Amino acid sequence: MPYMLSCDSTTDLTLAQYAALDLHYVSLHFLLDGKEYPDDYGQSLPMKTFFDAMAAGATTGTSQVTTGEFELYFRQFLEQGSDILHVSLSSGLSGCYHSACAARDMLLEEFPERKIIVVDSLCGSGGAAILMLEAARQRDAGRTMEETAAWIEARRLHVHHWLFTPELAYFVRGGRVSAAAGWIGTLLRLCPVIEANCEGKLIPREKIRGKQRALRVLVEKMVSYAEGGMAYDGPCHISHADNLADAEQLAGMIEEKFPQLRGRIVINTVGTTLGSHCGPGMVALFFYGTERGR
Repeated sequence: MPYMLSCDSTTDLTLAQYAALDLHYVSLHFLLDGKEYPDDYGQSLPMKTFFDAMAAGATTGTSQVTTGEFELYFRQFLEQGSDILHVSLSSGLSGCYHSACAARDMLLEEFPERKIIVVDSLCGSGGAAILMLEAARQRDAGRTMEETAAWIEARRLHVHHWLFTPELAYFVRGGRVSAAAGWIGTLLRLCPVIEANCEGKLIPREKIRGKQRALRVLVEKMVSYAEGGMAYDGPCHISHADNLADAEQLAGMIEEKFPQLRGRIVINTVGTTLGSHCGPGMVALFFYGTERGR
């Protein structure tokens, strides 16, 4: 039976990739100075406009997809006779996974002949993109929905997420860093290096002084954890929040260390939902590695 592959809009793919690979997404929501927009890859509000507004002091906020919204979103595919495999943003970062599961349970009573599988990716941003691109390849190779879902669950904790931000204020607002630590960190030009752990939560691991040192630490993390060590030839994604220069510098540093990746690093802009929490300047690195710990 045919099945539809779906994810949340916090997956750092491009609209062209969604169209070419027959993937679908459901939009989260963000607030900019009190006005709500859908997180739709810059269609409602250009990414550059959003990050410029943040840098100028605009207030931001986010909201997850409700159960009712998921019900409407899933229904359109069920009515077309398609089963659904939905890969959700990490439950450690959002309640979207639980909303999707609630909608699934309601709809399966109405459509008992259909199937809906909801997988907690325990990933986000470029990490979720790595999973979705492989899921599309597996679907196109004839793997069943159940087989593809099982593969995602088996591999999700091997997708490493390492990031830094030069601006601590946004993490202070989100409760990731105390106000006092944020003030001191700003004075000392600290760039916290943050990892997604085995629960899909963002955990500060190191406080690095200076952006250039933070970039080197991200490369060091990949050297330490990448599958196959320096011979790693798997996917490598970099996401950034209006900071293409540092993202490209990081890509060049990684290519020097991992020659088999040359020309294969994917760079994308982080979406407005996750961008609301990290702020302008963030750079994140994603790759397959050893299983993530606590």
